[in-house]
Amino acid sequence: MADQELAHQERNEFRFEPLDKKVHDRAAFCCEHEALNVYLKEKAGQEVQKRVAAVYVLTPDGKTVAGYYTLSQYTIETGELPEEVVQRLRLPKYDKVPATLLGRLARSKEFQGAGLGEILLMGALEKALLHSRNIASLAVVVDAKDEKARNFYLSYGFVDLPDHPNRLFMLMQTIEQLFPESAAR
Repeated sequence: MADQELAHQERNEFRFEPLDKKVHDRAAFCCEHEALNVYLKEKAGQEVQKRVAAVYVLTPDGKTVAGYYTLSQYTIETGELPEEVVQRLRLPKYDKVPATLLGRLARSKEFQGAGLGEILLMGALEKALLHSRNIASLAVVVDAKDEKARNFYLSYGFVDLPDHPNRLFMLMQTIEQLFPESAAR
């Protein structure tokens, strides 16, 4: 029980910050996927500067990167959505609808087992929800890197986009239910 309390206390000490190339120690970050390591170390800062992606880091001390995620604008072809979703939402007859892309999500090996994957995902979903109030977004879309990542997203309620292997989505209406206090803002 003491270990669980300590883990919970430590998790509460983490905070999200926009990536700052001069402050956050990107060089020390190491996760299970080399492409995600390279992205943070070599490309993330450029994408932020070019406004291609918003990169948020999870840090316990303002310097260490325990994990990160990226958000970008995105569109979904209306025909790619399951028909029951289109009918239930009574979507306009647009070819495309706005969405938010959760482009990358990674947790450092150093913090494995601390529940940071869930913290990162919930942080990304809440940030997407808050921004959807100012820039419309029907859903959050993610491309799972592998079966393990796919199962992770499915376990939180993401749904497969038909005809796109490993591409999943979660409606903003569903995300609102996860964060009723943010939905009311």
